[in-house]
Amino acid sequence: MDRGRELDRRLKRFSHRLARGQVEGVTFKDGKLSITPVRADESAAAKALAARIDSLMPRVRITELLHEVARATGFTQTFLNLRTREQHDNENALLAAILADGSNLGLARMAQASQGVTPDQLVWTRSAYIAPDNYKAALARIIDAHHALPIAAVWGQGTTSSSDGQFFRSGKRGSGAGDFNAKYGVDPGFSFYTHVSDQHGPYHVTVISAATHEAPYVLDGLLHHSTGLGIDTHYTDTGGATDHVFALCRMLGFRFCPRLRDFPDRRMACVDAPGQYPLLKPLMGNRVKVDVIRQHWDEIVRLVASMKAGAVLPLAMLRKLAAYERQNQLDLALREIGRVERTIFMLDWLESPALRRRCQAGLNKSEQRHFLTQAICTFKQGRIADRSHEAQQFRASGLNLIIAAIVYWNSTYIADAVAPLRTIGEDVSDELLAHTSPVGWGHIAFSGDFLWDRAAAMPAKRRPLNLARTSGAT
Repeated sequence: MDRGRELDRRLKRFSHRLARGQVEGVTFKDGKLSITPVRADESAAAKALAARIDSLMPRVRITELLHEVARATGFTQTFLNLRTREQHDNENALLAAILADGSNLGLARMAQASQGVTPDQLVWTRSAYIAPDNYKAALARIIDAHHALPIAAVWGQGTTSSSDGQFFRSGKRGSGAGDFNAKYGVDPGFSFYTHVSDQHGPYHVTVISAATHEAPYVLDGLLHHSTGLGIDTHYTDTGGATDHVFALCRMLGFRFCPRLRDFPDRRMACVDAPGQYPLLKPLMGNRVKVDVIRQHWDEIVRLVASMKAGAVLPLAMLRKLAAYERQNQLDLALREIGRVERTIFMLDWLESPALRRRCQAGLNKSEQRHFLTQAICTFKQGRIADRSHEAQQFRASGLNLIIAAIVYWNSTYIADAVAPLRTIGEDVSDELLAHTSPVGWGHIAFSGDFLWDRAAAMPAKRRPLNLARTSGAT
């Protein structure tokens, strides 16, 4: 068992280094680990550059932004008629229906606030063109177009991502109103669980119960997005972490790196007797049941192959295993593999301050998206009144698509802003640009009348930057 030998080697090395005080940021006293918190490494120069770029961004209405991104990426072409498979011939109505979902305004109020679309056009668009697969294809079109922008590479290579849930209160009571979670107060609701790439692109979203564990949804997003991103490393917080996810991520080819809130209290696993690591005895848990893994190895391999082929969803499989009244041996074997992988990850985390910083940076990108979400989904006080899961998913998908469009649009104008700043001699290195973000929205008008005809008639050319502000450089 190669991983077992690797685990033994790593435990012995960590014990050796810990005894000599050679593990940076980690102390071990009275049988307890203490890890120095990660601190933000953003410099004053990086903050100043982000502020300068933000000041140059042109003002834009959300209606105009959506039309511009549609022209640049062609994402509206993926919304095919559910019966005839033809493209929609009214882009205004399609974009208005998407914005009605994402802003939580709804079709009736969108029609009242719009110029250029009618209620009948919106109702027809919703019934004939809005579907999960169409939303998924449109999102992939934007994410892939954003990934192809040279500026996107300053934030990442599109190979790492993070996922997190965001709670939305329900606007209803009774059946269909959602579940309660004491963490969010007394109101029922739902979570939109979103995967965000290191380039800030939100490449997958699903609606989950506020009371359910997030971990089973981690793998669904990694395996079943339609983008061309080659994700190999994924970050979550504690809510996305279980031993089963550790096991399956390893076997599916992903490096799983959660930020574990209760890290010092988690026990490490070992294949050899715990007595082999006397210094680490307070940290050690039970030995790994290698015999159970060997006994069910062929079943595990077949299961993983089925997941890779798309024949079984990770969420469905994990739910099925958890539903057995008595402990299922396949479930146990997966958990034991996960204990090995979790322990190796814990050792990576303890020995690598750089890993801790990367994980924190990845999760920060998910949190930045949450703030933008709150700025967009404002109608009805951000409460989701839809009762059906399908309608709730439409809200989540519309919101995610709008965010992806904003990330794309902002990225193109951030790239435009770099040239004049460099011309006047400002430091605009890629290292500093990495601390900027394409999720800003202060220059975007989300409310007011939605002038769709006016937006559609805007010239297909770049907007001028607020270059007059470069004279105010400090």
